Amino acid sequence: MKRVYLDHIAATPLLPEVREAMRPFLEDAYGNPQSLHAAGREAQEAVETAREDVAALIGAQSSEIYFTASGTESNNFAVKGMALGQPARGKHIVVSAIEHSSVLNSVKALERQGFGATLVPVDRSGRVDPADVERALTKETVLVSVMTANSEVGTIEPVAAIAAACRSRGLLFHTDAVAAAGSVALDVKELGVDALSLAGDQFYGPKGSAALFVRKGVRVVPLIDGGIQEGGRRGGTENVPAIVGLGRAARLARRDMDARRTAVVPLRDRLLEELPRRIDHVLVTGSRTDRLPHQASFCIEFVEGEAMLLSLDMKGFAASSGSACTSKALKASHVLLAMGLDHATAQGSLVFSLIGTTASGDIDDLLEAFPPIVERLRRMSPLYTEYLKERGS
Repeated sequence: MKRVYLDHIAATPLLPEVREAMRPFLEDAYGNPQSLHAAGREAQEAVETAREDVAALIGAQSSEIYFTASGTESNNFAVKGMALGQPARGKHIVVSAIEHSSVLNSVKALERQGFGATLVPVDRSGRVDPADVERALTKETVLVSVMTANSEVGTIEPVAAIAAACRSRGLLFHTDAVAAAGSVALDVKELGVDALSLAGDQFYGPKGSAALFVRKGVRVVPLIDGGIQEGGRRGGTENVPAIVGLGRAARLARRDMDARRTAVVPLRDRLLEELPRRIDHVLVTGSRTDRLPHQASFCIEFVEGEAMLLSLDMKGFAASSGSACTSKALKASHVLLAMGLDHATAQGSLVFSLIGTTASGDIDDLLEAFPPIVERLRRMSPLYTEYLKERGS
């Protein structure tokens, strides 16, 4: 059976160039970067080269990049570390209602330590209004965190405008750019952010490779206590192969971003336009204009996402329903609920995500295979049966 992978929001394949860059540090070049001998210096030089490449991807200085093991760790590091790093300012945090669980659960952890938090709403497209963020700010606010783009619905947020509002009040601003970095051009100076999270598995790097940008001069309390690694801000022996892979993937993303976008946008737009034409009662979720170039998301009414995923998998197609962190939770996405969708509709979430090697024929095959799947599942759906009764069909 031919298999078509359309779940690249969850993870992208490792590029051959990335694998080859990592290979020496998985084999003979196994020195510890903290060691003073030649093997240690070789590893340290590789780590610093990767730091420079990651910094260049987002317009930062290399000294502002701290390597972590995942986007989740970067978000925890930023939210907890920045909030706890300003004890004299106050204990109030502002985040959007559609943030990744790593941000929302970090906020909950801080609430257990006496912090207060405000969730800012989004509109029907999943967009945060900067004016709503401003209204949520109080004299006690110490940190605002709003993601750059949402992986479940693809909407790109007005981060620069939100950051400007925070900066005018002397407040720190963090953005979770995991879904966007490597796919969308980002410059931390132009955005005006104080911290930014990214992860290599979103742009053809290895899983377990990620980083946090922290603007020079911003105080962050370490999340992991230990040794002197990462400027004393993250203890633990560096994962040199993963860091090297992240650096090479960042270098390639910077070089190839325009070409990748050119390849995927027509396929994304075809899905967004064609799927609702071929299947009735399909809602496109997210912004049609300010959208990740490789993401197409929908809610298929009267059918549950898990049933569609399993049926698609049996036909050779890999997709997702909500984010990778919630797709096995068997509950409606908090993102879709925040956008005003009801629970039944939100249960029918489906996300297709593409890469530069996704073929037009793959989309042809999906558009041919998917409508019969929906038809079959709807015949078994009590919600659809009730709908037909109400229509008198």
